[in-house]
Amino acid sequence: MAPLKNLETEYPIIDSNFQNFCASHGIFSVEDFLIHDLYMLAAFAEQNVSSERLKEGITQILSIIDDMHQPWLNGMELLEDAKRNKHFLPTGIQGVDLLLGGGIRVGQLTELVGPSASGKTQVCLQTASNVARNYMMLYLDTGNSFSPQRIAYFLGKTNELASAQAKNQILQKVMSNILCHSVFDIFAMFDVLHQLESNLRCQERGGGCRIRLLIVDSISLLIAPVLGGTSTRGRALMASAGYLLKKLAHQHNLAVLVINHTVGSEGGTSKPALGDSWKSIPHSRLLLSCDRGSNVYNVSILKHPSMVINPT
Repeated sequence: MAPLKNLETEYPIIDSNFQNFCASHGIFSVEDFLIHDLYMLAAFAEQNVSSERLKEGITQILSIIDDMHQPWLNGMELLEDAKRNKHFLPTGIQGVDLLLGGGIRVGQLTELVGPSASGKTQVCLQTASNVARNYMMLYLDTGNSFSPQRIAYFLGKTNELASAQAKNQILQKVMSNILCHSVFDIFAMFDVLHQLESNLRCQERGGGCRIRLLIVDSISLLIAPVLGGTSTRGRALMASAGYLLKKLAHQHNLAVLVINHTVGSEGGTSKPALGDSWKSIPHSRLLLSCDRGSNVYNVSILKHPSMVINPT
């Protein structure tokens, strides 16, 4: 769903006055309306000198949301949809692919969780190098962690027997298939994701090479700064981000891979950052860790839609 400012041309009632009113309540896009108390919003509108136009704008947004609802599907239709549209993108890391039953699931949001230096970015980079052999992908870099040198290293390891010319051709193809954007706040990410959504619609209509993988390294660096305090705006932005990522995955047959950090909890243990509100958003969660003594990296499944995970 688009930012409100993109709707003004088609819906004049959603003018700058309406947009400013919504922004004052932490609403910047259509999906933000889904997680707000609309009765309270209407009550605030009543107190405004432009109350009638504001209420008309709210009604227009609700109409837009209603038009975008997907038709209900029965169990057999959902099963056929899963068989037809959803498959895996191998990461190129044998242990991870084996654990996930083939790789990262297309149409779903997969999260990598782990402390600093546990290998999260390395998994993302190796996955990018493997997927970009055949598909285009988008890498959102939030902390200057994207490394073309590491991409080249991973490609070199998997093509050791190839000729120098063949290696160079593979490298050029992979690098040209990776689109990298630096985003340093959640609003910049929303702008990129909405542009991606528009591009994906155009690609589906016109054919050609399509983006099949989206990586956000890392989502917690974008969301954590807007959380905290008594305001609900941060949680609303977090929910909007999760909703948009899952929507892109499902509607455009995209695999989404995001990184999350860990934070300290009671008893000296660690847990995924962003709290309980976020943990229900990813379809799958992988926990990465590293034994400093042996330099052995470990990965385990915290959550998976088709697996029963025993609680620890």
